Amino acid sequence: MEANNRGTGRLPAAFLTPGSSSFMDFLGAHSPEMLPGNRRLPEGVVEAPHGTTIVATTFPGGVVLAGDRRATMGNMIAQRDIEKVFPADEYSAVGIAGTAGLAVEMVKLFQLELEHFEKVEGATLSLEGKANRLSTMIRSNLGMAMQGLAVVPLFAGWDEGKEKGRIFSYDVTGGRSEEHGFAATGSGSIFARGSMKKLYRPDLTEEQATTLVVQALYDAADDDSATGGPDLYRHIYPIVTVITDEGFRRLSDDESQELARTVTNRRLEQPDGPRAALL
Repeated sequence: MEANNRGTGRLPAAFLTPGSSSFMDFLGAHSPEMLPGNRRLPEGVVEAPHGTTIVATTFPGGVVLAGDRRATMGNMIAQRDIEKVFPADEYSAVGIAGTAGLAVEMVKLFQLELEHFEKVEGATLSLEGKANRLSTMIRSNLGMAMQGLAVVPLFAGWDEGKEKGRIFSYDVTGGRSEEHGFAATGSGSIFARGSMKKLYRPDLTEEQATTLVVQALYDAADDDSATGGPDLYRHIYPIVTVITDEGFRRLSDDESQELARTVTNRRLEQPDGPRAALL
């Protein structure tokens, strides 16, 4: 029967009647070699482009997720305009840090996972459920992570049940933690987190929250060579996304440019950035 199906171009019955609401489980059962964590690697050290800094912050109306545009390979700049922030579905997004190619594949698989669940179950996963699904996917990549091909994303979205924006961070084993207020991951995260720690307030407006993440990425780029700051000459600016009860929205190129130029112009007066009050 399967041979006949292949000859006529028809899919086997198993493909038309999935037994699980998880696309990842379905793919693992029928084509396990297509899962990122099951790829065979060449012998020796594997050099691959790495994405760097991702930041996020909440505000009363939602959450902002942003990333710089640089990818590195060792001490080289592999790409200057890589995209590291993607919508997961209508009300959530994921920012990638780690092995760039593998991370992009994982994001695409995660998008399919959420879409597959919705079509099979007729309902969307809760934000908590989405965060758990991503945790499982990262854990399945542990073998590659132990060989240096780690993916460590930042996940953010609007929780319709709790009516607020939420942020989740991960480690290479798939361990998940909810972050409160702000979070950062990637090589420049220690500098970005320090910047946000001094500037974050729980009553930020959306405009202030988007400015905050750009300030944090600027500070990360100032101290971390793997993080790229706004490139005014090539017109390359951070990707900034906002998720509210109205859904996912990515700032337009003009909005990102205006925001980055405003921050850069202020840095001409204060190179180390805005000052936080001592008390």
